[in-house]
Amino acid sequence: MRDTHGGHRPEGDTPVPRPQRPSDGVRQRRDRRDETRTALLTAAERLWAERGIHGASLDDVAAAAGLTKGAVYSNFAGKTDLLLALMERFTSDPAHTDVCEELRAAEEDTDPAGRSSARHTPDERPRQLALLLVEFWLYGMRDYAAGWRIADWYAERRARLASQLDPTDAIAPDERATLTMALDFGLAFQHLLDPARVPTDLYKTGKALMQGRPHP
Repeated sequence: MRDTHGGHRPEGDTPVPRPQRPSDGVRQRRDRRDETRTALLTAAERLWAERGIHGASLDDVAAAAGLTKGAVYSNFAGKTDLLLALMERFTSDPAHTDVCEELRAAEEDTDPAGRSSARHTPDERPRQLALLLVEFWLYGMRDYAAGWRIADWYAERRARLASQLDPTDAIAPDERATLTMALDFGLAFQHLLDPARVPTDLYKTGKALMQGRPHP
């Protein structure tokens, strides 16, 4: 048997492992960093929905992710930076568009007569999202330094929604986008507190009116 240089190598000899290239190490470190960030963001999302942003410290987030507080500060400048990264993850996920529609899909079924009935095992994900949006809003109102950045996040969502709306003579797309988001969040919060008297069915009607579309 010949080796890679054309010489003979005894049968059964173990080939010498290929030296690790510098790019391999960089990629592995980047992958580990991404995994760490994902674990911290997931832990923060769950804890802040359950306890509130002020009710769960960075120590709590690190512990829930199975990491140390040092891992938090090696990836985020602090609680506000972690919060903004979490909001950015929501922005990049197209599923996080309409809170009410997510609640409607997760918590209600429609019978053949068109009436809605509660599911036996509702998905907690939409509820968690709604709670987090409340926390983001309250945090921004209490923390001036973070407030304008959170406001920018909401402005970006409004602009994206407005770009999808057709112009009408009655009201500008950006104003309709603002009203649509207000309807989405406001109705979702009322529904979470009082689902029997504030059904998510109202969102479809309200959204059609706000966006200048025919009543469903």
